[in-house]
Amino acid sequence: MASESSNPALARNPYFNGKAAVKASDLNSTQLQDMFDKPSATGADTDRMSYDDVIVKTLTTFVILLVGAVVGWMIPALMIPAALLGFVLALVNTFKKEPSAALILLYAGVEGVFVGGISAVLETQFGGIVLQAVFGTLVVFGVTLALFANGKVRASKKATKIFMIAIIGYAVFSLLNLVLMLTGVVTDPWGLRGAVIFGIPLGIVIGLFAIVLAAYSLVLDFDFVQRGVKAGAPRKFGWSAAFGLTVTLVWLYVEMLRLLAIFRSN
Repeated sequence: MASESSNPALARNPYFNGKAAVKASDLNSTQLQDMFDKPSATGADTDRMSYDDVIVKTLTTFVILLVGAVVGWMIPALMIPAALLGFVLALVNTFKKEPSAALILLYAGVEGVFVGGISAVLETQFGGIVLQAVFGTLVVFGVTLALFANGKVRASKKATKIFMIAIIGYAVFSLLNLVLMLTGVVTDPWGLRGAVIFGIPLGIVIGLFAIVLAAYSLVLDFDFVQRGVKAGAPRKFGWSAAFGLTVTLVWLYVEMLRLLAIFRSN
């Protein structure tokens, strides 16, 4: 059984949480024949969400993200302010009742500056790491999409509950790690992630765990899109889907980048 959306931006919307139903009107034989004779309607014709429309909006969002990444790559000093502004914009877009294309594209651009900045910094320390992280991200995305499209992987209520618990735990760990690093309690460049347990850096274990979480988050994103299209969600919610996919892929890339950096530094 598919689970309801756990994304706050989509969970309140009946088109994504499975509670919407398309109400059909009674049609006579002549009306039915007229419908069959007409060419197939596209998402633009019906103003309804479609897979093609989601793809176009997602690609548009990523083009803006890449433009921002170029800026961040050239000026890495913008990384920290971009990260803070990106976090604020992510919250705004998540809890906004109606999707705003402008705010979502602004988030993509700002987040791109952060991604470009952190990529530039780590590339100077570990040559070739960005290409490795991009390849790893594309592999995880491609495999997850293929498994979902073939019905091999599906979101379920039980798995989503476990995911929510796990991601809260991961968020608490990340926040604690950040505080310990900022206060100087932990001096390792990676904080608690730099600790070694049984000869294995904790960061590698945590990184693999985070990538698994990000992969399941992609499954939820694909499920959101599928629900929205089947329920006939308004076309504007394609931006919500694009936003969700962008957030997850940026998270996946950053985790991949950090995992590789910790692995190569050891």
